[in-house]
Amino acid sequence: MDGITTEGFIIGMSVLAAAIAMIPAATSGLAQGLATGKAVEAVGRQPEAGGEVRSTLIMGLALTETSGIYGLIVAMALIFANPFV
Repeated sequence: MDGITTEGFIIGMSVLAAAIAMIPAATSGLAQGLATGKAVEAVGRQPEAGGEVRSTLIMGLALTETSGIYGLIVAMALIFANPFV
């Protein structure tokens, strides 16, 4: 029985790093849901501030979504175009 090769260890650690890089992608949906709920509460309390709340919400959702996309891109790069092998 042979031991773990260097290439196998690098690939295994890259897959583990890809799983860690997916944490922002997995939690971005939760963050977007919380932000949308708070925005609905704010508009419910002050309907006249709806436009300002909406524009701030859209900017926040865009930032949250890009962090998830960046995590996905890093994970895909680590799995399919592994720079360490």
